[in-house]
Amino acid sequence: MPQARFLLHGVNAQFAQKQSLEEKQLEERLKGLRIDIENIAKVVAANTGKSIEDVTNAMLERTTLNPKEAQSWGLVHEIKSQLFETGSEIISIQFQQQPQKP
Repeated sequence: MPQARFLLHGVNAQFAQKQSLEEKQLEERLKGLRIDIENIAKVVAANTGKSIEDVTNAMLERTTLNPKEAQSWGLVHEIKSQLFETGSEIISIQFQQQPQKP
């Protein structure tokens, strides 16, 4: 869509409130984040022709692309004004939390 935007961003780690971590645990979390960023950057680079370094930097800088920029990156093949063809069947799939058993 011409009005779309594409955000290249890193990964994050969630911490529970009042969670206490030792230095080794923090290092482990940080290593995991770095590996995730590297793996994602490799996939994007392999499919866009960009270097892993360029993709990683874009992720760390939280780069936002408009549709034309995303197309020049190779993330988008074409930009369409109409999301679905007229008469297309649209099926909504939603997760519903199941009640907890007593």
